[in-house]
Amino acid sequence: MPKGKHIIVGSRGSKLALIQTNWVISELKRLNPGYEFEIKKISTSGDKITDVPLSRLGGVGVFTKELEVALIKGKIDLAVHSAKDIPTEIPEELILGAMPKRVDPSDVLISAKNVTLERLPGDARIGTSSLRRKAQLLALRPDFEIVDLRGNLDTRIKKLEANDLDGIIVARAGLIRIGYTGPISEIIPFEIMLPAVGQGSLGIEIRKNDEQVNTIVSKMDDLHTRIAVEAERALLAKLQGGCQVPIGAHAKVIDSEVHLEAVICTLDGERTIRDSHSGSIKQAAAVGIELARRMLGNGGDKILQEIRQNFSNK
Repeated sequence: MPKGKHIIVGSRGSKLALIQTNWVISELKRLNPGYEFEIKKISTSGDKITDVPLSRLGGVGVFTKELEVALIKGKIDLAVHSAKDIPTEIPEELILGAMPKRVDPSDVLISAKNVTLERLPGDARIGTSSLRRKAQLLALRPDFEIVDLRGNLDTRIKKLEANDLDGIIVARAGLIRIGYTGPISEIIPFEIMLPAVGQGSLGIEIRKNDEQVNTIVSKMDDLHTRIAVEAERALLAKLQGGCQVPIGAHAKVIDSEVHLEAVICTLDGERTIRDSHSGSIKQAAAVGIELARRMLGNGGDKILQEIRQNFSNK
């Protein structure tokens, strides 16, 4: 438990993670005068292993597990995550105490010659570590050569020239948060590329029984963001997806309804199943589950089985 008004905040040590955590702390200070916050940097397995594609690391929680262990053991009082990194099942001792207002979840193209996806040359080399991005890119342009690209956001931007790439795909939210002012060649429309579940949003994880910290962080919760991400995470949980599966999803709240759109792709992008579903904001998880059920029945189950078989054979 926190000692009085001194709160220890767990964060990964990357530039983007620390920017996100410092922003959360500045908001918490504004909303909770008199509290002091200290950052404790914790390295995760995803941070330590940078020479292996994310899809090969296996398991879930490669960017969150060590933070969750520290939280359960009381070494930190809350953890700040990118919501897209949080597994759909979290330890029973923990809860997401707040989901601040989401930043634009779109993916963007940064290309060497500042041209759009459509105008990139044949056999263009595109850098991304995401199977979701790779599959949707190949669905659009089967001629692209996809190059695996790991590393922090600023590292990936530097690799655009160093690795002789024609372009890289990154999350717009990350660029906004690090204050990137360079050229963005294209904000990729959702019709071409649906984002990762939770992309653009943060999740503040706390101990379930810690009423003091819950009171502090709940003031940052944005209801529309929570509802949208809840629908997306329910879909992903039903599909049993993770880093090894090319699944994209985006939900938005309009009036009293949540509208969810999702895609499942084969690794080569040759087959895609895309569908959408809407329902009451009070039934956000049910909307996600129903859409997942429908997509599985329309051939998604076969695609996901093929993908899992592909990885189990390697």
